Amino acid sequence: MTHCILIGAPVQEGASQRGCRMGPEALRTAGLAEELTALGCRVEDRGDVKPDVQPRPAHENPAIHHMDEVVAWTSALRDAAYRAACDGTPIFLGGDHCLAAGTVTGVARAAAEQGRPMFVLWLDAHPDFHSLHTTESGNLHGTPVAYYTGQSGFTPYFPEVSHPVAPENICMMGLRSVDGHEAKAIQAAGIELNDMRAIDEFGIVAPLREFLAKVEAANGWLHISLDVDFLDPAIAPAVGTTVPGGATFREAHLIMEMVEEAGLVHSLDLVELNPFLDERGRTAKLLVNLTASLFGRRVLDRMTRSAQ
Repeated sequence: MTHCILIGAPVQEGASQRGCRMGPEALRTAGLAEELTALGCRVEDRGDVKPDVQPRPAHENPAIHHMDEVVAWTSALRDAAYRAACDGTPIFLGGDHCLAAGTVTGVARAAAEQGRPMFVLWLDAHPDFHSLHTTESGNLHGTPVAYYTGQSGFTPYFPEVSHPVAPENICMMGLRSVDGHEAKAIQAAGIELNDMRAIDEFGIVAPLREFLAKVEAANGWLHISLDVDFLDPAIAPAVGTTVPGGATFREAHLIMEMVEEAGLVHSLDLVELNPFLDERGRTAKLLVNLTASLFGRRVLDRMTRSAQ
């Protein structure tokens, strides 16, 4: 029986719009725990993480905002993620994507202690590979991948990364908004990129199957980080960074079903849900349904509209 551990991360300081703070409660209200329980999982909700915000040195980049808060969230989530990953399968309820700086580094420590290499499936319209020096918006939800892969420039501001993720162990899918600095940096790092043009042209099955085979061959620990803006805003409007042309309903479910069939997932981020921008809980319910697909629900398990 899978032991799913829900951890709320109501952080919004890494983004430019308010509202992500309400994300964890929206996912709970949409029935995440109940869906997982119905699938045979044992669900434990550890509540919301509470960071200890302390003043820190200002960065020379004047655009950066709320760094004290984001650093505090990173430390608190790193510790909570490590403990949860040692006990079961953590599911982190966001909150903006800066939370991945803490969740991935914490889970990576647990994976390393088990002798397993860390892999990340990054489902996002953005690569979030800015450094503290290159971010022009100052929104720190655009920096977590650079941080957890151990790129330079984050010390002494952020906690030291004890077990950085190897860039070649990251697969990004759904990219369609990449800044110039990021494009050069991610190509130099050797991260696998599958933008929406590639998905339109070749589909998702082949590259995902190849990545999952790589994880399995290495006996790796797979973490999925799912940003709402990976999805097309027509089906998932509750995000402050909408980018047209995202993944469809079936593409998203197919990814989750393929990962579940491979039996590889060990941790999950659900991020950038902004209920203030949602339509009657539509996006929150979609994230719950995608999570259910990741933990074993199939299309044939769903009731038809006429039977509801």
